[in-house]
Amino acid sequence: MAAVFTITNKDIRLEDLKNFLNEEHKIELALEAKEKVERNRTFLEKKMAEPGARYYGINTGFGALCDVEIPADQLKQLQENLVMSHACGMGDEVKPEVVKLMMLLKMKGLSKGYSGISNQTLAKLIELYNREIYPVIWEVGSLGASGDLAPLAHLTLPLIGKGWVRYKGERRNTDYVFRELNIVPVKLQAKEGLALLNGTQFMSAWGCYSILEAERVSKLADLMAAISVDAFNCQVSPFHPAIQRVRNHNGQIESAENVLKFLEGSEIAAQHKNNVQDPYSFRCVPQVHGAVKLAIAQVHDVFEREINAVTDNPLIFEEEDLILSGGNFHGEPLAIALDYLGIAMSELASISERRTFQLISGKRNLPKFLVKDSGLNSGLMIPQYTAAAIVSANKQLATPASVDTITSSDGQEDHVSMGANAAVKAYKIVYNIEKVLAIEFMTAMQALEFRTPLKSSPLIERIKSDYRKIVPTYEKDRIIYNDIQVTVDFMRGIKL
Repeated sequence: MAAVFTITNKDIRLEDLKNFLNEEHKIELALEAKEKVERNRTFLEKKMAEPGARYYGINTGFGALCDVEIPADQLKQLQENLVMSHACGMGDEVKPEVVKLMMLLKMKGLSKGYSGISNQTLAKLIELYNREIYPVIWEVGSLGASGDLAPLAHLTLPLIGKGWVRYKGERRNTDYVFRELNIVPVKLQAKEGLALLNGTQFMSAWGCYSILEAERVSKLADLMAAISVDAFNCQVSPFHPAIQRVRNHNGQIESAENVLKFLEGSEIAAQHKNNVQDPYSFRCVPQVHGAVKLAIAQVHDVFEREINAVTDNPLIFEEEDLILSGGNFHGEPLAIALDYLGIAMSELASISERRTFQLISGKRNLPKFLVKDSGLNSGLMIPQYTAAAIVSANKQLATPASVDTITSSDGQEDHVSMGANAAVKAYKIVYNIEKVLAIEFMTAMQALEFRTPLKSSPLIERIKSDYRKIVPTYEKDRIIYNDIQVTVDFMRGIKL
């Protein structure tokens, strides 16, 4: 039986979103939220009935057409036209997990009761989610300025019985699914289409998903570094708490603690070392990994604020008797944060690849490319090439999107954030890191074979034993692609 996720007036945390994605949920709207939405809608309708009332996007055109007044008998058509005309996304289909987050975050924003939405329309969005009918949304099309217009238009289309949905794993025409399930589309009222399309839920959903993945991958990177430290027979003194204390960065302290915890009880770490210092990619793990943790924490804070914000336009404040047009939909806070996240995360892959490079270089009593009979066998030579290629791709993806802008809507929207591009790029970087870490993991595990009879820590030895059940020791050349793919899956199952 699915758990219930109740949208209340309380803030949502990223941890809530993690739990939301990890198990099936039905969504419900708390009574206090329904009452706030109802009061807000009633106030809007009262204001629209006043003589000479003129409000952007409610009874005017949109964007550069904001000065075109729309007659009262065409207001419903105005909203439907808005949704249809803005649904022009392209590119790859958005991941189901991100679509689910988009739907939840859109519900959360509308439930605040500043958007003029009706409870009937909001309930239809909740109904579609609960019946596992998910809009088909495309990655490309948002400038991250007037909200995520194109992606949110595709999210909204099914509400009016149009567009495409994912139902029971298949992409199907919404109209066919509705007829099959006897679902009646909504008739959008004044302001409702605009409330659904304006907002930062595409950027926010991608960003939240990437942050949750980044937090997981960051700790995994500490484990990979710890395994490589033993595999390369490194000193553990760079991880001593005293060193971290005098610099006093929380992320650095945490990363050093993690590495020492993962290496606790290691015979390799305890033995006397002839090498006085180790390369930076080992010695500076706390500093580099810690800086990434700091960035993740800062971006985490930005997104927790955003997912509890109201980001459509105009906004309706019945308590103050105001309808105000502003720019809360502008994605600049997210764009900059996402670029920061992408830059930071790319460093995890960069330093991981350097450790892989050191491990295969024939140093510290390890054979060249970690294989016997090197020459006849190439060993783990080429996985490092693959890691290097991914690292280079990440550097290109880490080029900031937020420094770019382009004029749209005939100059009315003359500065845009490009936050949607930043969001997709940030996720691709995080996704790429797993592959680089998998190559380091595979390489370090192979290097540990040459440290016997000495053992690493009980934790690492247990992980190694489990790993060897699916990826055997590399004795002679074989197809390595399969090993890397299996390693990625194996790493995802490691509980830390």
